[in-house]
Amino acid sequence: MSYIRYKNKNLFVEGVSVKSLTSKLSTPFYLYSKSNIAENYKSFFNNFKKSNPLICFSVKANSNIQILKVLKKMGSGADVVSGGELLKAIKSGIKPNKIVFSGVGKSEDEIKLAIRKKILLINVESENEAILINKIAGGLKKKIAIGIRLNPDINAPTHKKISTGKAEDKFGLSKTNLISFCLNIKKLKNLKLNAISVHIGSQILSENPFKKTLKVLEEIIEKTKIYFKFVDLGGGFGITYKKNDKKINLKSYSNLVDKFKKKYDCNIIFEPGRAILGNTAILVTKVQYLKKGSNKTFAILNAGMNDFMRTALYDAVHNIIPVVKNNKKNKGPLEFVGPICETTCKFVKYNKYQKLNQSDYVAISDVGAYGASLSSNYNTKPLIAEIIINKSKARIIRKKQDIKSLLKQ
Repeated sequence: MSYIRYKNKNLFVEGVSVKSLTSKLSTPFYLYSKSNIAENYKSFFNNFKKSNPLICFSVKANSNIQILKVLKKMGSGADVVSGGELLKAIKSGIKPNKIVFSGVGKSEDEIKLAIRKKILLINVESENEAILINKIAGGLKKKIAIGIRLNPDINAPTHKKISTGKAEDKFGLSKTNLISFCLNIKKLKNLKLNAISVHIGSQILSENPFKKTLKVLEEIIEKTKIYFKFVDLGGGFGITYKKNDKKINLKSYSNLVDKFKKKYDCNIIFEPGRAILGNTAILVTKVQYLKKGSNKTFAILNAGMNDFMRTALYDAVHNIIPVVKNNKKNKGPLEFVGPICETTCKFVKYNKYQKLNQSDYVAISDVGAYGASLSSNYNTKPLIAEIIINKSKARIIRKKQDIKSLLKQ
């Protein structure tokens, strides 16, 4: 079911008219559908129901505590990549025994925090990180459960800036180095090697790279004869941002995961982010100015790359839809851009679009993942508000930042 849709040419999120909110709240703001989040979580779990995975939501995709609370109630754990994300996950009510800590550069303080909070796993990404954790654990007289991250050298078809599973990427250990590590783990007496983890990239729309990854994991298990308690298969499942995007088919992959689980008697972990949150939100923004260029019209929005970075950072394409539809056509091409003093502060260009006037409202689609979490104060702009809709009720889950707080820094 689509929870962000038109009724009589007016855009609604669940039972709330977006136009009605623009009269009460200053734009830009993020607007989420709680029902959409819940439905996406259920759908993802049901795809892999036979293998009964632990779903650890990727907190870097969206770290709003109120959204984490929604996911916690659905049964979710958390995949975190910083001490701050770890503390947010715990504050939201997610149990430490459902939290895994990933990332290539964990600090000593972050490792101590993870140990103190008794999380499920610290996913180690280098031999030197394992040595440091072993040393810290020894000082604390603890034995710590870790996972070891594999870099399978698999080229997943995605943007080069969100690829994480190729040999030249910084993440994880090569197959050779990982096997060597596993065979010598007994030297690190304060560590328990409970898991093997892998994550090959983000916004992947084909199941084939995931299938290849399972084969590499099988090779490692057969060679090391280590039957891991957990196999963390990561995330990276893409969503359809563009009309021509092919939706990923998880059915055949889920069957392989189930066979893998039964063969190696392991517990499966997934770390989805975008697949749960991506299509659950819009960024509502106003047309600040219309400006005639030599060969197109610029619609200058009051939302910029500081509010929504994906287009500037990843060349991502996000559809922009009117808050109120009309039957009038714009003359010539129209490009949506933002106010930030950078050429890259632009969103999308249309050859055909409806006629717009200054002060009209539009919405950037599919911004639930890596939208608010990548926002910044660039150009000394305040962080914008986040609102969640539950049926016919709207609730602010992050207030717009007060400019006075920026002036104190």
